[in-house]
Amino acid sequence: MNIEELKNLEAAKLIDARGTACPGPLLAVKQAIADVSSGGVMKVLSSDPGTKRDVPRWANKQGHEYLGDFEEDGYFTIFLKKS
Repeated sequence: MNIEELKNLEAAKLIDARGTACPGPLLAVKQAIADVSSGGVMKVLSSDPGTKRDVPRWANKQGHEYLGDFEEDGYFTIFLKKS
């Protein structure tokens, strides 16, 4: 997905992990995925650069779909779809 498509996605769950360091953002995602229905989208905000690598790897291992990410205003916005 391109940035505009990502920006227009409606997320079922928003995780704001800005200001937390690894492994905080990933742990927040792991915990919150239970609140998302199958096919639902999760949006993750993180200022930790490792999150951009960790969340897609975890999502793929768990069978969820990594949709993409973009950087804006000093933080990353990452999207995934629950399987």
